Amino acid sequence: MKNTQDLLHGNIRRELIALTIPLVLGNILQQFYNTIDSFIVGRYVGTEAFAGIGVAGSIMNLFIFILNGGCNGMSIIFAELYGQKNYEKLRKESFLSLSAGGGFTIVLSIVSLLVLYPVLGLIQTPLEVEPYVVAYLRIIFIGLPATFLYNWCSAVLRAAGDTETPLWTLFIAMCMNLALDVAFVLGLHMGTAGTALATVIAQLFSAGVCLWIMRKKHPIFFFSRKDMGMDLPLLKRTANFGAVSALHQSSIYIGKMLVQGAVNSGGTEIISAYTATTRIEGFSNSFGDSGSTAISVFVAQNRGAGDKKRALKGFHQGLGLMIVFVIILSVLQATLTRGAVQLLMGNPSETVMKNAVLYMNVVSVFYILNFIGNAGVGFFRGIGKISVPVIGSTLHISIRVVLSYLLIGRMGLEAVAFATGIGWISVVLYQILVYRKVRKKGFI
Repeated sequence: MKNTQDLLHGNIRRELIALTIPLVLGNILQQFYNTIDSFIVGRYVGTEAFAGIGVAGSIMNLFIFILNGGCNGMSIIFAELYGQKNYEKLRKESFLSLSAGGGFTIVLSIVSLLVLYPVLGLIQTPLEVEPYVVAYLRIIFIGLPATFLYNWCSAVLRAAGDTETPLWTLFIAMCMNLALDVAFVLGLHMGTAGTALATVIAQLFSAGVCLWIMRKKHPIFFFSRKDMGMDLPLLKRTANFGAVSALHQSSIYIGKMLVQGAVNSGGTEIISAYTATTRIEGFSNSFGDSGSTAISVFVAQNRGAGDKKRALKGFHQGLGLMIVFVIILSVLQATLTRGAVQLLMGNPSETVMKNAVLYMNVVSVFYILNFIGNAGVGFFRGIGKISVPVIGSTLHISIRVVLSYLLIGRMGLEAVAFATGIGWISVVLYQILVYRKVRKKGFI
């Protein structure tokens, strides 16, 4: 199978790097994809609309990453079956995960539309920003099935070691999104609704392209009528892995949404500063998220093949690579913030710039802990201990939210940065304790 990494043999570091590079490029493209909306709106619609995109993003990501997390959980099962070369069960898993996930997505789309206004009230959305948020999110929520289909395709391909196909389809989607943003916002003056519509159309197109390429390159994942029977144990395992991983991802974004509520209390300029910094952080997190995914796929495939020693070596070498990445990224974050904010917003006020720079200077100090925690998440997912990332993220969120609300009135956006860093410290300490127990019991 062309462009598919063999993770069961050969040099571990080289295989991890080969697996990670397309993931990193894909995540960076995803950040460009997300940032295009902010860039177009910030420069051509106005500050309130830019703040609206930021508020919408914190809510949108909660629902999108429920789907993303569910697909990531399913990918662990795909990776294990692929490592075992159990292709019959692999096709059955394709049918079950696509059917169950698709049905869940339709329900989630309806629920998200119903709870939109209560959520906006919960996070204290300013009245001048609310119309922009509502116009954007209504369209995004209607388009959630397209989001699920793309994430499902990507998760399946990553499980097989093919990280190039999702990269190319995402690149196509990003180019289409940019062209449609310009047409809808600059040409048709549709505002934030135009950027949302561009996003949904581009995602639907990329999902279709991804499925077409999968059919050509990876036919073993496509099920026929004989694979469409019920396998209750496999369905339960799929639901368990998907639900716990979705809970992990959604808990992270519930925390971000609640932190957004604390930020919203500071007014439009603080919201704009936070929106800009989250876009900058998104590029750094592309490396952390990609490393985590690569480690989980590597560990899961090798455990599925019965080679626990190689799986453990993969985690250790992956952790080393993550630390190298984060040292470089932390320095870049701290030094390039001012230019990045100006690029995003054109001519931000001094208050926006001051808060953005202060936030990034503080949070960059703690970023090494974020990446160590991401490596741990990849390891625990790969060995099937999917509850560990959930508990860790819940711990992080609790600390981050409580400290943000307590301190933001006195410290401004800097409070959120300190709260985030202290949360990462707690996660790493928790993961170390669990890792020692896992090794002592001989789980790996």
